[in-house]
Amino acid sequence: MPFRFCLKNGARVSGFSLIEVVVGVGVFLIISVGVYSVYKGILNANRLTRARIEAISLANEEIELARNLPYAEVGTIGGIPSGVISQSQSTTRDGIPFTITTTIRSIDDPFDGTIGGNPNDTAPADYKLVEIAIACTACSSSFQPVIFTTTVAPKNLEGASTNGALFIRAFDAAGLAIPEANVHIQNNLITPNISIDDTTNNQGLLQLIDVPPSINGYQITVTKSGYSTDKTYPPGGNGTTTAVLPHATVAQQTVTQTSFAVDRVGSLDAATVNNVCNGIADISYVVSGSKLVGTNPNVLKYRTALATDSNGNQHVANLEWDSYNAAIAASGYTLAGSIPILPLNLSPNTNQSLTFVLAAKPAESILVTVRDAATLLPLTGAEVNLSGGSYNQTQTTGQGFFNQTDWSGGPGQTLFADPSAYFFDDGNIDANSPAGDVILKQVFGQYVASGYLESSTIDFGTSINYGTIAWAPASEPPQTGPSSVRFQIATSNDAATTTWNFLGPDGTAGTYYVASGTNINAIHNLNRYLRYRMYLQTANASYTPDVADVSITFNTGCIPPGQVFFSGMNSGSYTLQVSKSGYSTSTTPVSISGNATQIIDLGP
Repeated sequence: MPFRFCLKNGARVSGFSLIEVVVGVGVFLIISVGVYSVYKGILNANRLTRARIEAISLANEEIELARNLPYAEVGTIGGIPSGVISQSQSTTRDGIPFTITTTIRSIDDPFDGTIGGNPNDTAPADYKLVEIAIACTACSSSFQPVIFTTTVAPKNLEGASTNGALFIRAFDAAGLAIPEANVHIQNNLITPNISIDDTTNNQGLLQLIDVPPSINGYQITVTKSGYSTDKTYPPGGNGTTTAVLPHATVAQQTVTQTSFAVDRVGSLDAATVNNVCNGIADISYVVSGSKLVGTNPNVLKYRTALATDSNGNQHVANLEWDSYNAAIAASGYTLAGSIPILPLNLSPNTNQSLTFVLAAKPAESILVTVRDAATLLPLTGAEVNLSGGSYNQTQTTGQGFFNQTDWSGGPGQTLFADPSAYFFDDGNIDANSPAGDVILKQVFGQYVASGYLESSTIDFGTSINYGTIAWAPASEPPQTGPSSVRFQIATSNDAATTTWNFLGPDGTAGTYYVASGTNINAIHNLNRYLRYRMYLQTANASYTPDVADVSITFNTGCIPPGQVFFSGMNSGSYTLQVSKSGYSTSTTPVSISGNATQIIDLGP
């Protein structure tokens, strides 16, 4: 109820209730906060405007400095062309700190020919392009750097140059250009020394003109955030190896072109277990890639020692796309198999799982891997016999792959029996041009935008663990756009089900398998039946993606795919015989001393 007060003359005056006071204070606070926000916004806008005016003034001063220098001195300290201007400097104006970045490049104007072109320009440094970038280091993120550019030309006629040119190209695993790749160039063999940081253009190219000659002097490193790194190496090092990509040489009036392959990095989830999938802790192992940085003898680009944790797991990040091998370094264990089989092919921007199945290390043993000679995928159901002296054992490989290479039989098959048939398509698929391959349908000479195909129900015979899904070719024409081939997988323990839930690599219906060789999500494990959906799409009606082969690897529990492990024999000579229905039998002499390995590729 309202408060009442009595005045001296006895009059009664009503006050405010508690609710009215609270509401009044709330309204006052809302208005006050709004006014303060507007005031703060005006102050910030004023600061940004003042900072931008100072930045523009600074940029104009630097531009005028470059224009008034002698032409030969227009360049950066340690840069190409070399000059008297700092590549980066800090200054303060009106209490505001700024960073000034200066980039100067010699330009080869095509008007009088280009170096290495027709006609050949023997003096390619026709003029210089000057770029001044002013950044405010203390301003908010809404401050955009001020960038000014200008050109500076010589007063006199140009003469034949005694310098050369250095063109640096960056591309990815598919051979496509990498724009805005970071390029660092260092040369300490000439005076003044050169140290440059720049980026490639939209064509993945950085062109440097008027570069001083130097034999194996230009050290080049190319990378990008989230990408791998590629670089040059000393040509001879200590004289015991030859660099695959030596430091660049620039000669007078010639163009030196160097190329660097970088792509998004991937990762590896490693696990060390026994044959019943129990984790084995603290196992050291060595991972080696196949890419070389030197030869005679070979020097690997990637080789590192690692170890799993107390649960037998380890995540390995920032791995370049490559083919990786691994070796167990723990003294008490040996490798009895791996899931998937080694070497492991890691694609760009993908995560792969690698499980090492270990056994107590015997004096002598042999790990035999049986593969299909055409696809190099593991074979299940192959009988492997090892004999020699009193030793005679036979084992059967426990994991293999499903493979479909022909869809020309058309739709309508529910259970997989005819290897050239499938269950359904949406009418936008063509499996007969050429016969067996899957492409998008053509209508009046133009490919439709998208289509999909659903496989028949594949029966694996028992509840299994799935490995990877792969297809060929692994890359499509770039004109079709990114992820022009995608897959989803559905599994069940009921072959007669009419509800197939197609899922992507994260176990949901909203994602797709877009990289060949990706691990199948564990949500499908222990299901006997599988269907896949193949989705094709194109961004250009003149081009279509093409799928010629689909493969799915699988295993049961922690039995390695296509592998068997023999132990308990003495060192010596043995005979290894491998047979499988539909393949030629292989007989191979092997010598066992310590822990040996053998790969057998079976052909028809």
